[in-house]
Amino acid sequence: MSPRHSAAEARRTRERIIERSVDLASIEGLEGLTIGRLALDLGISKSGLLGHFGTKEALQLAALGRAAAIFSQEVWRPAADAAPGLPRLLAVCDAWISYLEREVFPGGCLFVSSTFEYDGRSGPVRVLLQRQFQAWEHRLTAEVRRAVAAGDLPPDTDPAQLVFELYGVMMSLNHTIQLHGAGRSPARAKAAVARLLTTG
Repeated sequence: MSPRHSAAEARRTRERIIERSVDLASIEGLEGLTIGRLALDLGISKSGLLGHFGTKEALQLAALGRAAAIFSQEVWRPAADAAPGLPRLLAVCDAWISYLEREVFPGGCLFVSSTFEYDGRSGPVRVLLQRQFQAWEHRLTAEVRRAVAAGDLPPDTDPAQLVFELYGVMMSLNHTIQLHGAGRSPARAKAAVARLLTTG
C-alpha cells in the first residue's frame, strides 16, 4: 500500500473511532469510552486504536470536538442566515428544540450528560467543556444584545439572565425526552421560548 493510501486509511479509521465514540459517550458517558470496548465494537486491535489517540483522555477530547461540530451543524447552521438579533435567536431555539427532539445523539445531548459527569472534576475534559459552553453562551448573548439594540426585546433585558433561562428550557427538554419520550415537551419548550423572547 502506498503512503498516500495508508494515510487515507488511517484517517478513515480515526473517523470511525470518533464517530463511534460520540454515539457511545452520549449513551454511557465519556467515562464509558474504554479502549477495549471501542476496539471490540469497531473490530480493531487495542494497540491499533491507541495508535490513533494514545490515551483515553485524548479520545474523550476528540469526541467532544466532533460533538461540537455536530451541534453547530444542527443548531447554528440552520439559523445562520436569519437576520441578526431576535429572528436569529428564534431560529436558533427552533433548531435547538428540533435537535433534541430528533435525538441527534442516541443518548441525548452529549454536552448535558458530559457536564454532569465533569462538573465536579478538574482536568482538560472539564476545561474543554467550559470553553464550549462559554463560546455558545457568548454567541447567544451577542444575539440578545442585537435584539435589544434593534428594539425587538425590552431595553431592560439582562442578556446573561435571558441566556441562562434559555439554557434551562433546553436542559429540561433534554431530560424530559430522555426520561419520558418527547410527548408534549417540545411544544412546552417552544411555548417557554416564545414567552422568554416576547417583546411585550
